Amino acid sequence: MSVKSGPWRIEHVEETGSTNADLLARAAAGEDIDGVVLTADSQTAGRGRHGRSWSTPPRSQVALSAGVGVGTVPSEAWGWLPLLTGVAVVDAVAEVAGVTAGLKWPNDVVVADKGKLAGILAEVAAPAPVVVVGLGVNVTEAPDPAATSLSLLGATVDRTELAEAVLRHLAARVDAWRAADGADATLAADYRARSVTIGSQVRATLPGDRTVSGVASDIDDAGRLLIDTGDGTETVSAGDITHLRAANP
Repeated sequence: MSVKSGPWRIEHVEETGSTNADLLARAAAGEDIDGVVLTADSQTAGRGRHGRSWSTPPRSQVALSAGVGVGTVPSEAWGWLPLLTGVAVVDAVAEVAGVTAGLKWPNDVVVADKGKLAGILAEVAAPAPVVVVGLGVNVTEAPDPAATSLSLLGATVDRTELAEAVLRHLAARVDAWRAADGADATLAADYRARSVTIGSQVRATLPGDRTVSGVASDIDDAGRLLIDTGDGTETVSAGDITHLRAANP
């Protein structure tokens, strides 16, 4: 059974391995998943970047995946989808919980020195031009000591209300992204304003253990991070990076 909410067709399950994996499998089987949102009370094999897995206690997170049809947006601009999702999560958390969060490029929502509040994973579905965007917001518990939750931050939040706010903000950002065939000026400015990475000293670890250190100076039109090394500017894509950490100046 699905429920219609704005542009989304929302489906809910009590437990699954991974909402992202479920939607990707449905797309591979020929289903049109554009606009489908799958939510779960519990994920037993949640997925992060580079195959990292995690699990959370039932009903401790807002965990969902959304199928986003890319329309006419060129593939080089698809890298903005996880970034705009992060903006949507930050704005929804501020609206519903009164918590100010920031964005650590490319896919983490963090709160000052408290740790990671939410993670985002975008994966391209085949064969249709649809990107599955998954997210998990820690509501009552954090999955590891380096993370935080809204409860730990002193906020009591209804998970359904927060999920509805996230999807409302996400729909607005996706609509603007499609209309602009990429990042519009408002999205780019809003992302920069919420970023805790831009302007900071970072160390990026790339495949082959190559490292790039310097000041994260900006995000380009494809959503890639620009790092000023002092000898020039290195452009790093989310798909290439293994780790991004703060570095001492």
